[in-house]
Amino acid sequence: MKNIIVLVSGGGTNLQALIDAEKSGIIKGGRITCVISSKEGAYALERAKNNGIPARVIPRKEYSDIASYSRAILEALNEEKADLVVYAGFMTILDEQVTKAFPYKMMNVHPALIPSFCGKGFYGLHVHEAALAAGVKLSGATVHFVTEVCDGGPIIIQKAVPVENDDTPETLQRRIMEQAEWKILPEAVSLFCQDRIEVIGGKAYVK
Repeated sequence: MKNIIVLVSGGGTNLQALIDAEKSGIIKGGRITCVISSKEGAYALERAKNNGIPARVIPRKEYSDIASYSRAILEALNEEKADLVVYAGFMTILDEQVTKAFPYKMMNVHPALIPSFCGKGFYGLHVHEAALAAGVKLSGATVHFVTEVCDGGPIIIQKAVPVENDDTPETLQRRIMEQAEWKILPEAVSLFCQDRIEVIGGKAYVK
């Protein structure tokens, strides 16, 4: 059984999707053993508590720079014996001391079809605002491995979602979460836990 550590900063809807997927048997070969939050009082911590999952808070604001914060997270991940680290609405980009310690063992879900609308500054509603401004007819979500390049790691799974003519950033965000993020993140986690993802030449292949 692989230990899945989930990093959160907010409401934890993607965490809930993972918890539900684990309970229903969608996630095979792994279990969520700890939730780490970058903020006190994040609702994701309530979700962990309600499901009997141990949680830790490592507040970003208590660290002066990203290097010291990354070091604190890395220590926690090692203490928790993490096999897989999942970003679920985690709002801090950790530096390479973490990504190098967990090569192709950290994954994130991004609410667009990478390489569109991704990279620095593209998070939350900003992603959907950009998609609507560009007039795309399809958006979606991407699960990718986390590397030191923001949103630049190997793509594991993508799922397209239609953009409607009357969409607002909020309605598009909701549709992408429900139809894509909450489905492909548990799927990617399950594939990883079954050792069914391999990275060759910087690209991820599902076997």
